[in-house]
Amino acid sequence: MTESPQQAAERARRVLGDLDADLPAIDALYRDLHANPELSGAERRTSGIVADRLAAAGLAVTGDVGGHGVVGVLANGAGPVVAVRADMDALPIAEDTGLPYASTVVAARPDGRAVPVMHACGHDLHTACLVGAADLLARHRDAWSGTLVLIAQPAEESMQGAKAMLAEGLFEGGRFPRPDVVLGQHCAVTRAGMVHHRPGLAYSACRNLRVTIHGTGAHGAAPHWSVDPVVLAAQTITMLQTVVSREVDPDEMTVLTVGSVHAGTRPNIIPDRAVLELTLRGNSEAVMDQEQAAVERIVMAVAAAGRAPRDPDIELLEQTLPVVNDGDLTARVRAVHAELFPERDMVDLPWANKGSEDFAYYGVPGPGRYREPAVPVAMWFFGSTPAPRWDAAAGDLRQRVAAMPGQHTPFYAPDAAPTLRRGVEALVGAAFATLSTPDGTR
Repeated sequence: MTESPQQAAERARRVLGDLDADLPAIDALYRDLHANPELSGAERRTSGIVADRLAAAGLAVTGDVGGHGVVGVLANGAGPVVAVRADMDALPIAEDTGLPYASTVVAARPDGRAVPVMHACGHDLHTACLVGAADLLARHRDAWSGTLVLIAQPAEESMQGAKAMLAEGLFEGGRFPRPDVVLGQHCAVTRAGMVHHRPGLAYSACRNLRVTIHGTGAHGAAPHWSVDPVVLAAQTITMLQTVVSREVDPDEMTVLTVGSVHAGTRPNIIPDRAVLELTLRGNSEAVMDQEQAAVERIVMAVAAAGRAPRDPDIELLEQTLPVVNDGDLTARVRAVHAELFPERDMVDLPWANKGSEDFAYYGVPGPGRYREPAVPVAMWFFGSTPAPRWDAAAGDLRQRVAAMPGQHTPFYAPDAAPTLRRGVEALVGAAFATLSTPDGTR
């Protein structure tokens, strides 16, 4: 016998009856995390707080998994193993939100360069919601059966955290229970309270490259003695813009963005190198291979045409696969959310996110110490923009999203209270869509 979405939602409502009393503590945790962000791979303080909170809720906690990753396990009788993941890291951005708890943190990157740090992508929301949902589910073990595995993941922004945790036995080798499903959520810039689902492709694949173009330095007044890498970089950037428009099938979603250009120290010095950093996006690995091959061909050809003294260096810095939501699992979660939330808040996404997420690695077979076969995954989105601002915007969903202060910018300021509430509700509802009832019904 299978439990209906209505029955699962009713169990979730009983557990969520405590949420009003818990919200001040969840909000305080969120504000603390927001004011004290940590870069990818440096989440020591955040992971310590999460580990302490999960242990206090009664979970068996293991820290330092794949860096600063935290895994909390709550075994509660027979039933499925349900993993719930949230990411913890922040970005090198100077916050300009005006919030009373805005970050003023400056930290060192791995190369030693000092940068401002901000939670500009909502990972502080994700983490606070994970802890809040864990508290509720642990307190109401009489409402479900099975095993919960809570994953607080580091280094999502650098696309290293999921792979590192998997490589240290997250899903295999008996270190932790192997999940039957993995659930996750990500905040969006839609109105706070909205929840969005999308079966199938949800996030694009990503590859980030660094290109070092070598030249011959000279005095700025004697350019004929140089091989100017700044000129070669400019020509390369221009040529790269033809990859998407002239080489890839227009029916394919592709993006090629040069996001960082560095060369020289003075206006009268021609440097001996220029460094470009670029990101590629696409919906399949075949398209990503095509994009990368085109980048490599163009970079090498421009350098050769410009008399570069040596070939450019091309490094693959970071990459992740597309996130592909399991259709059946997504439908189960969505059905329970539809019972819990008002109809106006249930807005399905008509497009895949052009961003990328290393959540993808939890849901695909991988080589070596990863796991076979694939684990079904579902990631949904929950809004964070203040309702008055969203409601005042004109246009359809896509136009309103474009008008909001975006993530990965200094201005991303979620409406904390309603966003946290809906994030915790969505996690608890998804857990009840996948865990067994106390009598073992699925």
